[in-house]
Amino acid sequence: MTDALIGFGCVFLLALLRVPLAFAMGLVGFVGLGLLRGWTPTMANAAQVVYDTGFAYTLSVVPLFILMGNFVARAGLAHELFRAAYAFVGHVRGGLAHATVIACAGFGAICGSSIATAATMSKVAYPPMKKLGYADYLSTGVIAASGTLGIMIPPSTILVIYGIVTETHIGKLFAAGILPGLLCALLLMAGVAWITWRDPLAGPAGERSTWAQRLRAVRDIWGVALLVVVVLGGIYGGVFTATEGAGIGASGAFFFALARRALTLKILSDILVESARTTAMLFTILIAAMLFSSFVNFTTMPGDLKDWILHLGLSPVMVVGAMMLIYVLLGTIMEELSMVLLTIPVFFPIVTSLGFDPVWFGVLIVLVVQIGLISPPVGMNLFVLNALLKDVALTQIFRGVWLFVLMLVLALIVVLEFQPLALWLPSFMR
Repeated sequence: MTDALIGFGCVFLLALLRVPLAFAMGLVGFVGLGLLRGWTPTMANAAQVVYDTGFAYTLSVVPLFILMGNFVARAGLAHELFRAAYAFVGHVRGGLAHATVIACAGFGAICGSSIATAATMSKVAYPPMKKLGYADYLSTGVIAASGTLGIMIPPSTILVIYGIVTETHIGKLFAAGILPGLLCALLLMAGVAWITWRDPLAGPAGERSTWAQRLRAVRDIWGVALLVVVVLGGIYGGVFTATEGAGIGASGAFFFALARRALTLKILSDILVESARTTAMLFTILIAAMLFSSFVNFTTMPGDLKDWILHLGLSPVMVVGAMMLIYVLLGTIMEELSMVLLTIPVFFPIVTSLGFDPVWFGVLIVLVVQIGLISPPVGMNLFVLNALLKDVALTQIFRGVWLFVLMLVLALIVVLEFQPLALWLPSFMR
C-alpha cells in the first residue's frame, strides 16, 4: 500500500508543478510499475495498453458521439431547442433561464459533452438574457450549471469511458442516466425559481407565446427528436449496440446538417479536426489512467484499503457517501475526467465488494463530475464561459453558480439514498 500512496503523492506533486495530469499519471504509472515488476514487462504492458486502447472497438463510440454533437451544433439545432423551450416557459419569471435548462437537457441528449453544451448555449442563451436585462450572475450561473446536463443525459462521454474501464454495460448506464438527469434539470429550474423569487429583477419575464407559435417551434426541433428516438431508442431496445447507435447518430447528424445547407468544406474540415482533437485528448487521458491503474492494481492498495474500510464498521451507504465527499473535494482542484480515472482503480473494487450495482455507482460518478465542473476555483465550465463572455467578470460567474452547486449536491444525495431512481430503467434491459 505504501508504494501506491507514494505514487499518488508523486502524481499530485507533478500536478502542482503544472505538469498535465495525463502525463503525470502515465509517467508515475510507468516508472512505478517498472520499479516493482522490472522494465521489460512494464514496457510490454505499456505497449499493450496503448494498442488495446487505440484499437478497442467499444471505444469507437467516443469519437462518433463527439462527431454527432459537433454536426448538430453546426446545424443550428441548439438555437431551435432554445426557441422551442422559450415558447413554453418564456412568459414566467426567469423564463429565459428556465428555457436554458430545458434546451441544455435536449442538447445533452445528442451531444454527450458538458463543455460543448455550455459553450454552445453561451452563444445561444446569453445574448437574449442580456437583452432582456437579466443579471449576469444568473445568466452565467444557469448556463454553466445546465451545461453539465450534457454528461448525465445520454449519450454521455463520461458514462462511456466509465463503462469501458469498469466493464459495465454501456446501454444500461445510458438508461440509468435518464431519470437522474431529469431530476437535475428540475432542481436547476427550482434554483432559478428561488433566485428570481428573491430578486425579481434578476430574471424578468418575457412575452407569452401563442399556441400557434409553440407548435411552430416544436416542429422546428423534429431533427433532434428523431435523432434521440432512433439512437437511444435503438440502444435501449436492443436493436443495435451503443457503438452502432453512435455511428447511426453521427451519420444522421451529418445528413441533417447537409440537408440544412449548414456544411461547407471549411466547416466540415473544422468539425473533423475538432472531433479528432477532442478524441485525442480523451484517449491520452484514458491511456495514462490505464497505465497508472496497472501500477495501483499491482500494489496491495485496493485490497488493503478495502479491508481497512470494512473493519471500520461503517454502513455501506456511509462508505459510498464518504467516497462522494472525497470526489466533490477533489473536483474543486482537479480536472474531472482525470480525477475519476485516477480513483476508479481504488474505489470501484470497494463498491462492488460492498454489493452495490456498478451502474448506480456510475451515475454517482457523473453527478460528482457535474458538481466538479461548476465548483470554483477550477470548474471547467466556469472558465469556458469566462473565455467566451469577455464582458462578464469571473467573480460574477462564481457568484451565480453556488446555488446550482447546492442543487446538484441535493441530486447526489437523492440518488445516493434512493437507488431505484437510477436502476429502474436499466432493470427493463437484458
